[in-house]
Amino acid sequence: MVLDINEIMKLLPHRYPFLLVDRIDLLEPGVRIVGTKNVTVNEPFFQGHFPGHPIMPGVLIIEAMAQVGGVFAIISDKIGPDKVTYFVGIDNARFRKPVLPGDVLRMELELINCRRGLYCFKGRAFVGETLAAEADLKATFADRNGS
Repeated sequence: MVLDINEIMKLLPHRYPFLLVDRIDLLEPGVRIVGTKNVTVNEPFFQGHFPGHPIMPGVLIIEAMAQVGGVFAIISDKIGPDKVTYFVGIDNARFRKPVLPGDVLRMELELINCRRGLYCFKGRAFVGETLAAEADLKATFADRNGS
């Protein structure tokens, strides 16, 4: 299954400048997902991170992986628009290679388990074949109205 940006925006509430996934390249419901982010020099965070030496902030790489995980859960479990995703945990985060303007960031997430609505993923982000970042991510869903 491949999803373009328009299909992703039907699933996720995020919008520019905080939508950090451009395409879903592969989805095996209940198993794994692969998504990409085309990193461009006109991203707003590059103005301050860092002038003259632009590097994508690690926290945004993690957020991009989390958004890919959100797409996975929404499609795998047919979660409706009455729910909102809560990112509830990051463990073992490591940053291996700077992500720069012009890079294509490929995020691969594998479902480790899902118990009582808590999704646990092993996430890896690559530039080409080089590992840029990795983390164990946890997310859940709650009613959009807060109850």
